[in-house]
Amino acid sequence: MKNLRNKNKVTILGAGFVGATTAFSLLHQSEIEELALIDINKKLVDSQVMDLQHALPVLGYTEVKAGTEKDFEDSGVVVFACGCNQKVGESRLALIEKNAGIVKEWVPKIFKRNPNAVLVMITNPVDVLTHIAVSLFPKKKNQIFGSGTILDSMRLKFLVGKYMDVDPQSVHAYIAGEHGDSELPLWSSATIGGQRLTTFKKFNKATFNHLFEQAKNAAYAIIEGKQATYYGIGAGAAHLVNAIAMNKKTVLPVSYHLDGEYGLKDVCLSMPAVIGENGIIEKLNLEISPEEKKLLYASAASLKKVYQSFKR
Repeated sequence: MKNLRNKNKVTILGAGFVGATTAFSLLHQSEIEELALIDINKKLVDSQVMDLQHALPVLGYTEVKAGTEKDFEDSGVVVFACGCNQKVGESRLALIEKNAGIVKEWVPKIFKRNPNAVLVMITNPVDVLTHIAVSLFPKKKNQIFGSGTILDSMRLKFLVGKYMDVDPQSVHAYIAGEHGDSELPLWSSATIGGQRLTTFKKFNKATFNHLFEQAKNAAYAIIEGKQATYYGIGAGAAHLVNAIAMNKKTVLPVSYHLDGEYGLKDVCLSMPAVIGENGIIEKLNLEISPEEKKLLYASAASLKKVYQSFKR
């Protein structure tokens, strides 16, 4: 098959809250040439496309259309945003039974049409579903990764910036591990303007761990109030897609398959990596504290248990 991959074309599978908000954010953030949305609900996808098209006169021109499986063939990036949403009081891991079957149905269709596509998983539980996708195509593990803790890290940066009274874009801090209850903050590598966060006079571990808990549990509060989260993840996912489409080589905490990094194997979880047009360019090797390593191992064990249980 001739490779017709167009790195500036993005296809989003799933036109619900997250898929459509990712599409809208992409129209703001990047210069992609073509954007296709696919959904089994034709009325929904047609309505979303029409609404997005009406924003184009003030956002700059991108071809936005309702797509089909054929659009996978020349897409530089395919975003997997379809599946059941998290309900009030429900953990992300509880969604696995509902969404794993959708992954097994659609991921082979994507790579059959386009072996060179970069696949970005957003659907929850994103770490386990990313692992399932990688298990189907292990040779493409650098082309398959999840949005992971991008949103969690954005939430943390916002809260730290507000507390420290600085622009959150000047805060460099990551949440790592599972995108969920076992995630952890990497305080040892967090900086503001190049200065380690832990050296600031305002740094207090108890206070900052409270900020982390707020970031970790934000989804539950938002879902209780309005049934779904989509603005934050839409912006974060678009930032990730833009890094691929524009080959920006951006460092982001994505959920990828670990093959010995940090002493962990055969698990998908989030740690910072360099992202470009072919997917994961480089997995960073951060120096993390013994406490953080212990929490990372616990997060990995939790995810492995769920994945192995599902496999049986």
